[in-house]
Amino acid sequence: MRTDWDAFLSAVQERGEYPTQAEAERASRVVLALLGAHLLGEVRRELAALLPETLAGILLNPLQAHEPLPPERFIRATAAWIEGATEKTATWDVSAVLSVVADTAGEDLTQRILLQLPPGYDLLFGHPQSI
Repeated sequence: MRTDWDAFLSAVQERGEYPTQAEAERASRVVLALLGAHLLGEVRRELAALLPETLAGILLNPLQAHEPLPPERFIRATAAWIEGATEKTATWDVSAVLSVVADTAGEDLTQRILLQLPPGYDLLFGHPQSI
């Protein structure tokens, strides 16, 4: 079932401790555009079906990635797209959005998402993998 726009952004706002919903929306748009470039096929479609419609469209029409970015480069790319962001604030932004994405997706879909990403994303989703 599709998540409500306000509920999703409120969760990101709370998780990211953003003073306004507009900041949560900005982070969500950038992170989901970058994430969409890394996900393929059914996994991307399943996740999109759970997100608010506007964010689903961003996930399904992503920025183009020439190769999967390791987490550190994903964070740098996020920082480059958010005005005034640093790698430290971008890490916060990515973690706030992706942890809400993981909550929205549920355990099974989150695990399938993580299988499509380079190692290290588990921490950004708030789902550290045991070794």
